[in-house]
Amino acid sequence: MKILMVCLGNICRSPLAHGILAHQAAEAGLNWEIDSAGTGDWHIGQAPDKRSIAVAQKYGVDISEQRAQWFEHHLFAAYDHILVMDKNNYRDVIAQAKTEDDRQKVQLFLTEGEVPDPYFDSNLFDPVYQLIEQRCKELIKKLS
Repeated sequence: MKILMVCLGNICRSPLAHGILAHQAAEAGLNWEIDSAGTGDWHIGQAPDKRSIAVAQKYGVDISEQRAQWFEHHLFAAYDHILVMDKNNYRDVIAQAKTEDDRQKVQLFLTEGEVPDPYFDSNLFDPVYQLIEQRCKELIKKLS
């Protein structure tokens, strides 16, 4: 199973989802490949936001070695599922889809609603972590 998490800059939400799901999959003995990308190119090659790294470490997940990448069309072929954090990310990823198969791979990460972007509000990092962690548990059950 290959899953790509996508947010805007690939430094807050998608690195958390990437790290949490990879951690949970490893604990469950699943040989899944998890990665993340951003629809914007501002942070390519950078580590996740220090607040994302800190909240992940608080819960025993290390995301410090991740590096931001830009979502480009070729990533459709590399992944079975592309999970996006909000409707804007969905729109941006779907705009690059060239086939129905590409479009079928893209879904909102949450079954209802969007993952809030904590970038401008440090108080959101812990609640966002909790929200992502819970959804990752659901994904492990659903996809394994």
